[in-house]
Amino acid sequence: MNDRSAGRKSKIERAESGRQAAARSLRAAEKTQNPPGKRLETAFGYARNFLNNRFVYLVISPRARGLSVGINLIPERRCNFDCVYCEVNWEAPPRAPSFKIETMVAELEATLAMAYQGKLAKLPKYRAVPPELLQPRHVTLSGDGEPTLCHNLPEVVQAVAHLRALGSLPFFKIVLVSNATGLDQPAVQRALNILTAQDELWLKLDAGTPEYFRRVNRPREPLFDKVLENILLTGRKRPVVIQSLFCELDGQPPPPEEIEEYVKRLRELKEAGAQIALVQIYSALRPTMHAGCRHLSLRTLSGIAVAVREKTGLRAEVF
Repeated sequence: MNDRSAGRKSKIERAESGRQAAARSLRAAEKTQNPPGKRLETAFGYARNFLNNRFVYLVISPRARGLSVGINLIPERRCNFDCVYCEVNWEAPPRAPSFKIETMVAELEATLAMAYQGKLAKLPKYRAVPPELLQPRHVTLSGDGEPTLCHNLPEVVQAVAHLRALGSLPFFKIVLVSNATGLDQPAVQRALNILTAQDELWLKLDAGTPEYFRRVNRPREPLFDKVLENILLTGRKRPVVIQSLFCELDGQPPPPEEIEEYVKRLRELKEAGAQIALVQIYSALRPTMHAGCRHLSLRTLSGIAVAVREKTGLRAEVF
């Protein structure tokens, strides 16, 4: 190994060590929030706490680098994917029969005020959490299903943006998390036009081929090409963040040739004009509803990130 390769490997190892330390801090905080025998609902591996709200919840997230204030746009549970890593229990009663904007706004304002005023630290679940992890990083439009299926999405985004514009709270960034299948719909386009340049779109891409896409995301209909088309459509207009979850399925990691195809899709999107600000590489962190889906090793995730950086020139981070 030459000096240049050794230096690059050392840099990667230091970065991975730092991310591992951050993850340990988050896991330690989660254990305090989620004592044995009182398991909270979860989203993407970290405990989701609704604070007795119907639609607004808190989650300490590594990808948010702290506290994300989430809005469950699909409380009744609807999605056009059936991902193997999904943690939503589709057999449990829904949190609410429908989404109420007025209720959501009141919950969001009260929850943000509580967080900004430092009152979360007084709650038993958060007493041992470092203060810097309890400051809101952004407001996430997500849900128990695909957020763009929310029938009044433009009105929801407008309501959240209006609350921000009132100025009674510190400025917060809005992040829409989506599987990208509905981004070309007129109502969704209207919602996206409300967002500012400071807001973000986090779009899912978990595969490089239609075959692996069907295995991991299990869509209701063929949608792989639609995902790529909509990422390109949106990415040509504004920067996007790509979220890619890789897991071990039935004891096997993603095949090397699948990762090669995944990297090719990213490179093709970039070369076609998609503005990709970041690629988030991560894995399932908690037991999912699918017994064969397990966490992928940090070494494997880091290898995927290195391939993305070296072959596309894109910024990629492991969480």
